[in-house]
Order: sequence, then structure tokens, then C-alpha cells
Amino acid sequence: MLEKRGPAVIIIISILVPLVVVFLMLMPERYNFLGIESGLLPLFHAVINGMTAVLLTTGFILIKKESRTAHRWVMTTAFLLSAVFLVSYVISKISNDPVPYPDEAPLKALYLFILLTHIVLSGIILPLVLYTMYFAWNKKFEKHKKIARWTFPIWLYVAVTGVLVYVFMQPYY
Repeated sequence: MLEKRGPAVIIIISILVPLVVVFLMLMPERYNFLGIESGLLPLFHAVINGMTAVLLTTGFILIKKESRTAHRWVMTTAFLLSAVFLVSYVISKISNDPVPYPDEAPLKALYLFILLTHIVLSGIILPLVLYTMYFAWNKKFEKHKKIARWTFPIWLYVAVTGVLVYVFMQPYY
């Protein structure tokens, strides 16, 4: 049942999630229903992104060593951490006004490049991760391997640049 409906669910999620995030970012009013200080969620997001990057790298090493069971556990953990990140990120967009990077701040061009590539690839990575996991869960390992060659470096880039965006923004939270 899930095997047949999986691609449709992946497409729906891949469209809805970015639309919800954009909608929340454009909201005129914020609702901090959890009472969380604005600087705490970005730190939490950076930690999750850093942990995800470590897990992705570990998973890559494990599959190269043909440790399939350990690879599966590590990659599933990276997937779950990314899901926690996504929920927390949505909560942060509901709760806090966006914090702009000041015009006079150093390295603004570098920050904007990292931010722009991070945002664009964040939109691309969701369906890639979902399809990669879908093929693995359904034991379609050749398809899994083909898409994972694209998913891994993009997902790793998004995780690492998520940390870098926080490092650049940290003085302004």
C-alpha cells in the first residue's frame, strides 16, 4: 500500500512543506506560543544541523565499509534529526520575527551566497531525501544508490551551511 502511494505522498510533502514555510515567513504577526527566546531556536537548529552533518559523514563511511545495518541506523537517525529540525524551524517561523543580516556587517556577500545556496538546496533536498529513504525502505537498492549519489552531497551541504548561517547570524540574535 505505502509502496504504491509513496511517490504521491513524497510529491505532496515536497510541495506543501516549502509553501508552509514561505507562508509562515510572510505572516504579518508572530505567535510565540512556546515562549521561547528568539536566540535559542537558531542555536538548536545549528546543533541539529551539525549533528546531521556528522551522521551523514558517518553513514557515508559506513556504507563504503559495507556496514549496511550500521549505515541504515545512522541514516535513519539523520533523517529523524532533520524531521525534528523541520518542525522546530516551522515553530521558529511562527514564533519569531526574522532577524536581518545588517548591511554594514562584515562578509555580507559571502553570507548572502551561503544563505541563498542553502535556501535553494533546502527546497531541493526534501524530495531527494524522501525518495532516497523510500527506495531503501522498499529494498530498491539500485535506485537508492543512484539517487543517494545526489542526495548525500546536497544534504551534507545544506546541513553544514545551516551551521554557517547560524555562525554568521549569531551576533545579531
